Amino acid sequence: MDQEKIGKFISVCRKEKGLTQASLAEKLGITDRAVSKWETGKSLPDASIMLELCELLEINVNELLTGEHIVMDHYKEVAEANLLELQEQKQKSDKTLLSIEWYLVAVIVPVYVLMVITGSYLANKGNIVLGVVLIVTGLLATLVVGIIGLKIEHDAGFYECPNCGERYVPTMSAVVWSTHYGRTRKMRCPHCGHKGYHKKVLTREKGGI
Repeated sequence: MDQEKIGKFISVCRKEKGLTQASLAEKLGITDRAVSKWETGKSLPDASIMLELCELLEINVNELLTGEHIVMDHYKEVAEANLLELQEQKQKSDKTLLSIEWYLVAVIVPVYVLMVITGSYLANKGNIVLGVVLIVTGLLATLVVGIIGLKIEHDAGFYECPNCGERYVPTMSAVVWSTHYGRTRKMRCPHCGHKGYHKKVLTREKGGI
């Protein structure tokens, strides 16, 4: 998406409604700096406020994402193109998140485990204070990283049922309590009720990875 074009379009629509950056920001419950970043093409409006922004500017989401008013004859074509681009952006974002998760598990967690082992060694050798500090810090840090990893595992991508092939986002509870190997988890499919090892995929559509 052309962020600069979208930003200029937001600016034009805002001015047409007689709104300043500050007044628009106030109506949306954000800072005028955020509006300024949109209009200069440095960022895009968050999905959570897109609908409200469009209502205030009296445009639709597809016009916002395209950066121009859409002639109705081409509306469906433009809408499909915007939807496809949003899906591609989400897939890239999910892929990045899963890479971060891998880094946390493969690199960061072993460092904290080593801290716990070192702390235990020092405590046994008489350096109790430093040993306890290392143990507590290592355990707490490992717990925090574990929670972040589980959150990423839940939010990024989908799981595919081996029985019916449906792709879905499970509950956080299902992710936390399921047995797993790698990114494949033993869960019950919410569509067919089959319980088995469901693998992580990036797209909802079948045929995608």
